Amino acid sequence: MELCLCTVLWCCALLYLVLQLIRFLRADGDLSLLWAELFGSSPEKDLSGKVVWVTGASSGIGEELSYQLAKLGALLVLSARREDELQRVKQKCLELSGLKTEEILVLPLDLVKRDSHESAATTVLHHFGRIDVLINNSGRSQRSLFVDSSLDVYDSLIQINYLGTISLTKCVLKHMIERKKGKIATVSSITGLIGVPLSSGYAASKHALQGFFNSLRLELYDYPDIMITNLCPGPVMSNIVENSFAEEVTKTPKITDQSYKMLTARCVQLMLVSIANNLKETWIADQPFLFVYYLWQYAPTWAWWITEKIAKKRVQNFKAGLDADSAYFSTKAKSS
Repeated sequence: MELCLCTVLWCCALLYLVLQLIRFLRADGDLSLLWAELFGSSPEKDLSGKVVWVTGASSGIGEELSYQLAKLGALLVLSARREDELQRVKQKCLELSGLKTEEILVLPLDLVKRDSHESAATTVLHHFGRIDVLINNSGRSQRSLFVDSSLDVYDSLIQINYLGTISLTKCVLKHMIERKKGKIATVSSITGLIGVPLSSGYAASKHALQGFFNSLRLELYDYPDIMITNLCPGPVMSNIVENSFAEEVTKTPKITDQSYKMLTARCVQLMLVSIANNLKETWIADQPFLFVYYLWQYAPTWAWWITEKIAKKRVQNFKAGLDADSAYFSTKAKSS
C-alpha cells in the first residue's frame, strides 16, 4: 500500500514538472508577470480615469500603448516629435473609446531638447491637474558595428534614450513627490540586461536606464506610493529598426525581417499588467528570448557560450548584407 502511494506521489510530481515545463515553453513573460496577469489587478481597474503620459506615442509600442489605454478609459497625453502622427493616433484613440477630445492632449516633445521638458510638464498639469502615470517609451535603436560607427551615434543615443528620459522623469517626479503618489514606467529592453552585437550604443543607453531607475527606486523610500517599473521586452514588431541609427546619425539601416518578433499588442498588454500591479521589473518576450533571460540570470557562463555563437553569426550576416537574424528565426509572418 505504501509503495502504491509513493508511486502515485512520484507520478503526480512528475506530471506537475512536465506541466510547468510546457507552461514555460509557451510563456511570453517572467513568472511574476504571468502570475499577476492571472491573479493580480486588472489594467482596466487600475488605469481607468488615470492621467497617463506616453512618450514615443506616434508609432510602434507607444502607439499601441495609446490605443489600449484609450480603451481602458485612461486620460492621455501623447508625446513624440511628429505632431501630425500624434493627431492621427489621437483620432484613432477617440474612435476606439468613449473619450472626449479634451481628454486626450497632443503634446509634441523632443527628448533631446531638455530645456523644454519643464514647460511640457507644466502644460500637462494645467490641462489635467495631475500626472498619475508617466510611461517613458521614446527612444532610438542602432544597427552598426562599433568600429565602423561615428561617436556622434553614441552621443545621440545617450542624449535621447538616457539623458532625455531622466530629464523628463525629473520634471514629472517633482509633481509626484508633492502628491506622494504616482507611477513611472520605463521601456527598457533585453539589451538593458544583455549585450547585443550591432547595438552596442543602444545597449549602453538601456543599461544606463536600468541602473538609474533601480537606484532611483531606492532613493524614494520615503514615498512608498511612487512606483518605478522597468519594462524589458525582447524583439517586438515595430519600426524601431528602420528608424535606428546606422554608422552615421544621418544614416538608417536596411529594413529587416519582423516576422519572428512578438506581436506589439501582446507586448503592450503585458506592459499594462506590469504597471497595474506595480511590478518593479518585468521580462516580456517570446521563446527562445525568454529562455535567454533566465539563462543569463542563473547560468551566465553557459549564456556567454550560447550568446557568442549567435553573435558571431549575426555579425557575419550583417557584414554580408543579410538580415542579422535570418539564420535563427522563422521568416513566416505571424497572424494578428
